Amino acid sequence: MKRLLTTLLSAAIMLSALAGCGAMDTTPEQTAAQQAADVSAPDMETDNPKPSAGDDAPAAPSTVTDLAGRTVELPGTVERVAALGSASRMLTYAGCADKIVGCTDLEKEGQPGMPYAYVNKDHFAGCASIASGGSGDTLYGEALAVLEPDLIFYFGADRDTLDQLQDQMGVPVVGLYATNFYDEDFRQTLRLIGNIMGTEEQVDTLIAALEGWIADLKERTQDIPAEERPSVYTGALGFRGAHGFEGTSAQFPPFVAVNANNVVDETGETGTLLIDLEKVTDWDPEYIFLNPQSMYLVNEDYEVNPAFYNNLSAVKNNRVYSLVSYNYNWTNQELAIADAYYVGSILYPEQFSDVDFRARAEEIFHLMLGCDYLDVLEQAGTGFGPLTIGE
Repeated sequence: MKRLLTTLLSAAIMLSALAGCGAMDTTPEQTAAQQAADVSAPDMETDNPKPSAGDDAPAAPSTVTDLAGRTVELPGTVERVAALGSASRMLTYAGCADKIVGCTDLEKEGQPGMPYAYVNKDHFAGCASIASGGSGDTLYGEALAVLEPDLIFYFGADRDTLDQLQDQMGVPVVGLYATNFYDEDFRQTLRLIGNIMGTEEQVDTLIAALEGWIADLKERTQDIPAEERPSVYTGALGFRGAHGFEGTSAQFPPFVAVNANNVVDETGETGTLLIDLEKVTDWDPEYIFLNPQSMYLVNEDYEVNPAFYNNLSAVKNNRVYSLVSYNYNWTNQELAIADAYYVGSILYPEQFSDVDFRARAEEIFHLMLGCDYLDVLEQAGTGFGPLTIGE
């Protein structure tokens, strides 16, 4: 009882903002990216042999090395897990969301912009609420203590936070982390979960597909001469709140994946930023991709500044497109991959002539989410397609 009281009192003041689990106002580039970049690859070796085919359930390894480089001792069997931050997303990809018994309030809302939460909304409805979720994430220490999970998965790579949570809850805590879909930390996270939860087959299948998509996108575009790559701009991105046309990104992952000529890269910045509209006038990109969730801000600005928009070549030539926002409670990797294929199909129709975008997108969604998802996005008004600014 003394330990439980200590736990609940300290939990009330710890983790008032869980590292790396912002909602639409947080992006990987702006939070724990540097921490994760300094972490060595997890050691996937385990102290326990693999179970024989006749075993009823796979035994978890006795120790693993997580994405923060910590050695974590695990129980012999992991059947009930709590997911903090956006760890539920990674567990969904790895095929073991059914083992989640505690998640965040934000995830229980099942918003279409968070596909993993939407497809799991019925299951999450029956899970315990153990944190608020979002940029102001608050841990519900008492609820987590009462839940008594076998293991806590936490999306974040801050060692001190992970160690403190583990010490206070008396439950093993495994840190997960992933930046962009083409980065190694994403694959490391998937392998780590599969190793712990016994879903190696799903993880191996997903990683093979992931590596195939990455290679396909690169091979289709890498030999296009720089001078033949059209200039592009993305706007209305959400970070630290919603933004209008000026909210953009340098080294924008869907553009990077298809070797697009992102005009914002000229700034030398990395990640999201606000840009002066005069710079966009100077760049005059040939194609513009906008986040449909923030089009109301773009359209409001159009009402007071129509000349800016009407003078852009992309607007004059009807080359403005909706690009699904993938940053909602961190990175929805399946949306980012679909975005890359959509951008490629628009910028390089010849190189992508054999790709049926809708079929490829649903292939991605099926493998990562277990279902079709384009209709969900379209019904929410956030799907892919041409846009007319001002309407």
